[in-house]
Amino acid sequence: MEVLRKRVDRLGVAEPLIQPAGANRILIQMPGLSEERKAEAKSNIEKAAFLEFRLVHERSAELIEQGITPIGFTNMVQRIRGADGRVTVQPYLVKRQPEHGLTGKHVSRAGVVFDPLTGQPEISFTMNSEGASLFARVTRENVGRQMAIILDGELYSAPRIRTEILEGSGVIEGDFSVKEAFELANVLINPLEAPVQIVEERGVDPSLGHDSIRSGIKASIIGALLVSGFMLVYYLLAGVVANVALVLNIIMLLGVMCSFQTTLTLPGIAGVVLTMGMAVDANVLIFERIREERAAGKSLRGSISAGYSKAFGTIFDSNLTTLISSVILILLGTGPVKGFGVTLAIGIAVSMFTALVVTRLIFDRLTERGWLTDLRMFSFVGETKINFLKYSKPAFVLSWCLVLIGVGYGIHRGHDVLGVDFAGGDQLTLRYEQTQEVPVDLLRSTVQGLQLGDSMIQYQTDLSTGTKSLQLVTPFDAGGRVEQALKEQFPEAEFQRVQLDKVGPSVGREIQKSAIIASLLAMLGILAYVAVRYEVSFAIAAVVAIVHDVLMTMGWFFLSGRELSAPIVAAVLTIIGFSINDTIVIFDRIRENLRRY
Repeated sequence: MEVLRKRVDRLGVAEPLIQPAGANRILIQMPGLSEERKAEAKSNIEKAAFLEFRLVHERSAELIEQGITPIGFTNMVQRIRGADGRVTVQPYLVKRQPEHGLTGKHVSRAGVVFDPLTGQPEISFTMNSEGASLFARVTRENVGRQMAIILDGELYSAPRIRTEILEGSGVIEGDFSVKEAFELANVLINPLEAPVQIVEERGVDPSLGHDSIRSGIKASIIGALLVSGFMLVYYLLAGVVANVALVLNIIMLLGVMCSFQTTLTLPGIAGVVLTMGMAVDANVLIFERIREERAAGKSLRGSISAGYSKAFGTIFDSNLTTLISSVILILLGTGPVKGFGVTLAIGIAVSMFTALVVTRLIFDRLTERGWLTDLRMFSFVGETKINFLKYSKPAFVLSWCLVLIGVGYGIHRGHDVLGVDFAGGDQLTLRYEQTQEVPVDLLRSTVQGLQLGDSMIQYQTDLSTGTKSLQLVTPFDAGGRVEQALKEQFPEAEFQRVQLDKVGPSVGREIQKSAIIASLLAMLGILAYVAVRYEVSFAIAAVVAIVHDVLMTMGWFFLSGRELSAPIVAAVLTIIGFSINDTIVIFDRIRENLRRY
């Protein structure tokens, strides 16, 4: 991580994020990069730049001619480009191990110099004190022999040692372009002994990122206004108290996230909106309990006290079961999904505090001062006597028929159901000149001409802005080639990259596995908790209801023709949380009635 951090810092990227992701992966986020700088950054990150100094066998040419390879040596070749541009190959017998462990880890500085005769760029290096001492020892003991300079397993030059070199510096010659020389000099200062591979890449155009953030904030504001407006109209003064708690909830949520240095992703913004709903959900339970106590003839202070007391168990249980889902998201999720889980977990804790403590303090202070003598609320639904269970059997049959149709269609779609996050591949989104929309069949013929395998091509319309974009799903690491081909074939369309997500097949399989495990663990955790808090029969009923809700949602999702992605996993786990939330509210009433009757 430190090696990669130093490499990224040398690129001059503003506020890069580098952190571990799992056991053998590192997440690097670099904001504000152009496509050219992005390609340069990828090249710098992936280069191992492992420099080794190995001795060449004294009888190298003779033994190679005889076809003999002594123990401890290996055959390597140096490619030499002549003045006429032709490349010749010079074989050498080189030691398998660096001499006295002399490697690039001893390099303290590296730069680019130019050969005064040919003008060819070369890489100069200077070693630290330990490296200089080893370099002097190696050159002193092997005057007259050739030393192979090997970079990333490739032999670049094999100069003959003329004399002892005390200053610990040298030059690597090779067929470098100026850009390659500077890139190598950069990574040579921070060598990786083990090469790294980019297995997942997600890139967002700055304009799209700005639009997404703006729309996310807009959605949050609209959500807050609608929720607070309903509470104000329906619960009157109690609604004002709930809105004060809601504002405090949002401030505390963002404050805690800042203190933890949590990155706010788009799913994280969705978590903020969700938290608003959960914050007032707890207040609704409390206010309805207060309404019941008032209807039973209790005083205002007694009704408030009883309302909070009776609602506490329900709020605690329903929030804790949702917390189980969010914790599993944090533990098993990656990237945006993990961000959603973190936001939701913090939001649950904060909303419980504001609902149970802050609003109670406000009500107590208002009643103590005599400012609150009555608590009026609207009631849209009064006492009802609807026999819902009368329709249970036809509802059961209809419901599971819909589940079977939706899930069956999903199975019929097969591999097409899985998006890039699960199946692996590249998902490329292009912006284009709206008056020059290229027919899909022409686009498909161009893509098929590249012989990359199966690709999906479709135009999509942004419902919020009405603008259309072209989305292509290709095999892994093929998105760039497809983009270049379309730009060359249809210049009048003025294609511009908006977003590129690249997910390696191994990463896709892992996300699939973690999604299934996350869903099963969430249901298992809820089953165990409900069984302990209530009864085993209640827990089984709750899990059956959850399975029904998830399958119903997924079935209709499959029918819509959309693909499964990592954020959809977060959505499913949220559905699990809210499904059990409502069920817990009912279970709590049943438990209360069991004690009473």
